[in-house]
Amino acid sequence: MLNPSLSFKRPEADLSILELLSQDFPNVDAAIAELARLAAVQTLPRSAVHVISDIHGEDKKLQHVINNASGTLRPLVEEMFADRMTDDEMSEFLTLTFYPAEVTRRLQQTLRQPEEVRAYAYRMLQPQLELLRDLVSNFSLQLATKLFPVEYSELLLEMLHAPSIERGPEFIDAMLDELVHRGRALHLIHLLGRTIRNLAVDELIIGGDCWDRGPRGDLVVDYLRLQPNVAFIWGNHDMLWLGASLGNEALICTVLRVSLRYRRLGQLDEGYSVPLTPLEHLARTVYADDPAEFFMPKRSGMRPVEVVARMQKAAAVMQFKLEGQLIERNPQWDLDHRRLLHRINHQHGTIEIDGQIFDLRDKRFPTVDPENPYELTEEESACLARLKHSFLSSQKLQEQMRFMVGHGSMYLRRDECLIFHGCVPVDANGNFLPLTVDGKPIAGRELFEGIETVVRRAVERSEEDDLDFLWYLWSGPRSPLFGKDRIATFERDFIEDKTPHRETKDPYFSLIHTVEFCDRVLEEFAVESSDGLIVNGHVPVKVEAGESPLKRSGKAITIDGAFSEAYGDYGYTLVLEPSRIVLAEHHHFESVDAAIRDGIDIVPKVQEIRIFNQLRRTRDTERGQRIRYQIEMLERLIDAYLTNRLHERSANVSKPYHR
Repeated sequence: MLNPSLSFKRPEADLSILELLSQDFPNVDAAIAELARLAAVQTLPRSAVHVISDIHGEDKKLQHVINNASGTLRPLVEEMFADRMTDDEMSEFLTLTFYPAEVTRRLQQTLRQPEEVRAYAYRMLQPQLELLRDLVSNFSLQLATKLFPVEYSELLLEMLHAPSIERGPEFIDAMLDELVHRGRALHLIHLLGRTIRNLAVDELIIGGDCWDRGPRGDLVVDYLRLQPNVAFIWGNHDMLWLGASLGNEALICTVLRVSLRYRRLGQLDEGYSVPLTPLEHLARTVYADDPAEFFMPKRSGMRPVEVVARMQKAAAVMQFKLEGQLIERNPQWDLDHRRLLHRINHQHGTIEIDGQIFDLRDKRFPTVDPENPYELTEEESACLARLKHSFLSSQKLQEQMRFMVGHGSMYLRRDECLIFHGCVPVDANGNFLPLTVDGKPIAGRELFEGIETVVRRAVERSEEDDLDFLWYLWSGPRSPLFGKDRIATFERDFIEDKTPHRETKDPYFSLIHTVEFCDRVLEEFAVESSDGLIVNGHVPVKVEAGESPLKRSGKAITIDGAFSEAYGDYGYTLVLEPSRIVLAEHHHFESVDAAIRDGIDIVPKVQEIRIFNQLRRTRDTERGQRIRYQIEMLERLIDAYLTNRLHERSANVSKPYHR
């Protein structure tokens, strides 16, 4: 509580801010002590930042990549213990480090006697504590202890300081004996393993696209929510699912179509409690005689393949109708040429696209009225109403979307890296192209920040204009998250001729091979251009074809490494370390069971992107900049105390001292 005698000698607004700060630092000594601590923290090596993009629903692979810290934990463990562990012991310890919960859960079934538990715990605790000490040394103690399990925080601090002349082995033995007696030894080992993993990566940045293609986007976000420090860069697939969760009907149908195409239905019915019964009923009635041969799903499953194909086609046709309505009510986007249903000649089985006539390979449109092609039938409306209700009522879906938006943004700067998902829309000469947001044409960095405003507002208000804008972010030509002139879904589904399938990329993707353009982008986003690096995902690097993620300019890198099995089953993590920036290339991951049973690991292939002449310190990072602001405020607080503009108070003793 503030000192009631605290008063200002003059009405300074700045003193109101300092008064709030004085609650934590009530006198000169407290402020000086914190200032000294922060000055010391600035000298520590910068903490590791890991950037992963385009996960696309591959939850098991993501879990392992996070658990092994994108391959960075293994070499550290090998370096520390290679001369003290056999190969089998090393494999056992690494498996425990990567999967502490799963390993200890199995051990609870196999280690029946207390002496067996104690022997295992004593053998594992020593290297765990040594590894923990090494990782903690890179953090301020205040920050590191925030990652400790709350109930065991003081115990872990005691254990970390145990090796000393005064504290013999009996100090740890006494702790361990009590934990074994109380049945908590394996639990502590589990918590230590989780803490080690959390300390190995200071910040995890997801570069966009958590959903689609892979099996369980819901489990991807579930696992990310468990991480202590995670940030999202939004991708176009994230906007697709966000818009669907908020009730945009075109995006609901798109989510359904994509999920059916890749037969990834578990995330809908099991993950988000969105039953597909209404769509299946539509497929079994209105589309009952439709072969839907060009809508066959890419995988098998419990539902008959023909039924899933008809469900996908039904969802696709509703999507095209609803997109046509959406484009018509947003003429400012100039997308009328993408309204295609009224361009079908049902008599001749053709369609006109961009002034050319193409034959349709599928001429069955049982729900399309040529006179009113964008109007839903009664059956479609009933189906969509039930599906929309399920999306809006899914508590888990709503919670995950708020988490993603609350921890997300359109771009981030981390030291010399500018990170975003797709592109900066430009013309062929590299000039930033505007997009109208809230009635104002904006481009470049201003566009990214304007989009953030609309996305956050959409979550709070769910107004039609904002939800329509989420659709544009999913597939609009000047969306920084999409970066192509069109998404040719209709053409790929209904036209054999591949000519209209072409989707032209934004010039950005060719211009990032030039230094001059990269420097222009970096400067636009206030990143030092001399050592700057543009980092984006979105466009998969064709690893098997020999493509390089690092562009010819040396100043841009694409980290979409086809993480999903549907794209290639590789994947990248960009790792920002104190002495270098490296790209870790991952490969196929079998399963968690195989990793625990056989010690299988994803050992990435590492490519160095930047090597620094000097070790990067905390003071060189965004965290260092924030600390400088904090130091400045503490200096002003000290001055206010010394000039008697604020009154000092005694520090409150929060707890009694015990030996």
